[in-house]
Amino acid sequence: MNGATREVTVSKWLGLLAFALACGLSSDGRAETVCEGLKSMALAGTAVSSAESVASGAFAPPSNLPPFVVGDASTYSALPAFCRVQLSARPSADSDIRIEVWLPAADWNGRFRGVGNGGFAGQIAYRGLASALGQGYATAATNTGHSASFIDASWALGHPEKVADFGHRGVHEMARAAKAAVQAFYGKGPAHSYFASCSNGGRQALMEAQRFPEDFDGLLVGAPANAWTRLLTSAVFDAQVTAGDAASYIPSSKLPAIARAVEAACDARDGVRDGILGDPRSCRFDPSTLLCTQGDAPSCLTASQAKALASLYAGARDAKGRAIFPGFLPGAEEGEGGWSAWITGSAPGKSLLFGFGTGFFANMVYEKPDWSYRTASLDSALAAAALKTGRELDAVDPDLRRFEARGGKLILYHGWNDPAISALNSIDYYESVVRAMGGDRASAFLRLYMLPGVQHCGDGPGPSSFDPKATDPRRDWFLALRSWVESGSAPGAIVATKYEDDPGGAPGPGRVRMTRPLCPYPGVAAYRGQGNTNDAASFECATK
Repeated sequence: MNGATREVTVSKWLGLLAFALACGLSSDGRAETVCEGLKSMALAGTAVSSAESVASGAFAPPSNLPPFVVGDASTYSALPAFCRVQLSARPSADSDIRIEVWLPAADWNGRFRGVGNGGFAGQIAYRGLASALGQGYATAATNTGHSASFIDASWALGHPEKVADFGHRGVHEMARAAKAAVQAFYGKGPAHSYFASCSNGGRQALMEAQRFPEDFDGLLVGAPANAWTRLLTSAVFDAQVTAGDAASYIPSSKLPAIARAVEAACDARDGVRDGILGDPRSCRFDPSTLLCTQGDAPSCLTASQAKALASLYAGARDAKGRAIFPGFLPGAEEGEGGWSAWITGSAPGKSLLFGFGTGFFANMVYEKPDWSYRTASLDSALAAAALKTGRELDAVDPDLRRFEARGGKLILYHGWNDPAISALNSIDYYESVVRAMGGDRASAFLRLYMLPGVQHCGDGPGPSSFDPKATDPRRDWFLALRSWVESGSAPGAIVATKYEDDPGGAPGPGRVRMTRPLCPYPGVAAYRGQGNTNDAASFECATK
């Protein structure tokens, strides 16, 4: 069957199913029949492997996935009944993009919400699917074409088509398949389509805006790894700084001392002493102030360690002194999601950035499993990465006219103290769009929010959470995005929360530690001079 015939077939099939739905097939418990009928849905280049009804609270995710991908038992116990559709898209001979689409059996809110991936992807984000389904969305996720741990890039060795699937085709195929399934199950397509994700998921979102602007109406883009080749060249620089010389390695035991010294030097600059730097760009912390004077100890830095810390703050540069990627900003160095996980690791060569950088160059760029970071030239590495993978992986195009023309809206956010992707990268991309399109034109569809004290996609001392039951767009940025798309109400300040019972600030049963307004960039939350500093009402958005 050729492509044209298959498209006619799916058109006729969807028409018949829509007629059946209009006659009440999906009511009175008959949603199961409609769901199972999706097994025969024909979609060019995509095969349906399973379509089954899942009873309320009955879904159990695969047991071999990490908690951040699946959550815990409570994530699924209250889920409503839904139709679970599993598909595989094959845009190339070497493609096998696994996709899951979850469709509420009742009380669908009429919208579609796509879920993204962190790291090198490789897994279905079940936790994200459950969250979206629980809020009434039809939702979908993908492994982007391979099955592996999020930090494993070995699947890419010798498979350029899989790199393309990971880079941009996977999410696009997911959106295409999900919309067809929505149309088939409900007899109508989604009124609006959204995508929300962080890190590599933020890169996926920007890739959608740049390459496939018709896929989504609204994008919530967190800490995007969009300058992929430069970011991971910078990760090689970080590896050379922290692991290339044993004397330069900064053990995690010294991070609390660094964090306290940064706070002492810079915390009060925003008018409030709270362990949070309102805008860490104004911090001029000098690592040499921590030099050991009476022998090495956790409370001080050796000369080699102080030099390494200064290099990490300064960022990677090429042989001519030009910035390759921005450095890390001072503040929030310690904590569960801080430097110990991403930069320093439990030992030299054991950090997440070390794994991402070496995995990328060994498997995707040079295709040499024994490639070593130790002798790598940053200039040569960046040039090779851009030539080999830049077109597939980088999402840095500032020309968003096609996304703008169809009414798309984009909210970009980044934690100021991100230890994985420098927050300055998001500012750089935002400002490139403003330069390319003009400030007034960009502000009609684009907002940037910088989150003080927040690390990578959350964590850190700053507030970054929202109540999933919120109904006020001023209290939840996904609702703010929806309101912007659907009613034209542009977002202003959005109040975020930090909870006592969770170091990552996730919503829970504990008490609220603080609330703070997040201001559209370049605005900052300024203390009014009186009132509780843990209350958002004591702050106002101001421009420096």
